[in-house]
Amino acid sequence: MATIAVFGANGTIGRRVVREALDRGHAVTAVVRDPELYRGSVEPHDRLTVETGDVLDPASVSAVGRDADVLVSAVGGGDGPGHAALIEPSAQSLVAGLHALGGRAPRLIMVGGAGSLRTPGGALVWDTPGLPDQVLQIMHAHGDALAYLRGITSELNWTYFSPAGTIEPGVRTGEYRTGLDDLITGADGDSRISAEDYAAALVDEIERPAHLNKRFTVGY
Repeated sequence: MATIAVFGANGTIGRRVVREALDRGHAVTAVVRDPELYRGSVEPHDRLTVETGDVLDPASVSAVGRDADVLVSAVGGGDGPGHAALIEPSAQSLVAGLHALGGRAPRLIMVGGAGSLRTPGGALVWDTPGLPDQVLQIMHAHGDALAYLRGITSELNWTYFSPAGTIEPGVRTGEYRTGLDDLITGADGDSRISAEDYAAALVDEIERPAHLNKRFTVGY
């Protein structure tokens, strides 16, 4: 059993990661801004703890990470400039907070974006013509966070997890394919994953680490 702390536990991805981890017997700390609101929206569980935390505050990250084996950041998945402005600063805060713990720091897994993945044609996803400016801002913010993690010189263990081109709530099949920097597409050319299978793949990575200090991605 691992002890897993999840920032952004009230979001689309965070909620599913929490549920997936609990279903597999792990202990989970859900880190949210409003614990009472969160508790009112989920079923109580004897291995679920809910705490207040701020991903942009390194001291808060240290406090949450001190007793965890793995810290998952599932923040920054929404739309709008506010989310774009959150993504890279949250990566910096996470690293600062975990670095302060020294050798006691947990592994970091950061939910990322698909924009910097390479398409079958060789271009990056964010170079696709016609993407709205708001979408591009979020894609590049995720790309900046990945570049920041790749530049870390400390001994922190991190993993950046890019979804498929399309990720949305759906069905958990437990079946998926993984890759590194290339967008995973199906026979029809589409790149997609359900949020449930994304969460399953993330917890698989916790249980069987295969992508330490690198980015990986998932798709059908």
